[in-house]
Amino acid sequence: MKSIGKPAEIKLRGHHLICLHFFKGEGYNPEFVANLREIFKRVEAGEEVKVSTGPDDVCKMCPYLKGKICFYDEDAEAGIREMDRKAIRLLGLKTKESVKWMDIREKVPDILHIWAREHCGECDWRRVCEKKIGSY
Repeated sequence: MKSIGKPAEIKLRGHHLICLHFFKGEGYNPEFVANLREIFKRVEAGEEVKVSTGPDDVCKMCPYLKGKICFYDEDAEAGIREMDRKAIRLLGLKTKESVKWMDIREKVPDILHIWAREHCGECDWRRVCEKKIGSY
């Protein structure tokens, strides 16, 4: 008889811990968007998030991920890893820590002004987030 265990935690890298709060149903392609919707549904339902570094459950459907490296542009990988470190630090979290999405959500308004100043200005997804950022 197969035992039913706890579902696997959702792995999210640092910048996704912030940026996923502004998801509006857009993405690189339909598969990527469907994956984001599923992740968002699961975290909103209370599933725990494991803070990760490197490619996570969002990245797995990204057309720019090759192996464990992001090829969005020439400097993408280094820039993303730096964003991840800053996001984890700003949120007061630790890598490999398990946390509830609502606990992360409570911290976002307090750090959003710093995050937006440092990372949103040059982000290609800025137009997607702009209206929703105003609600925080």
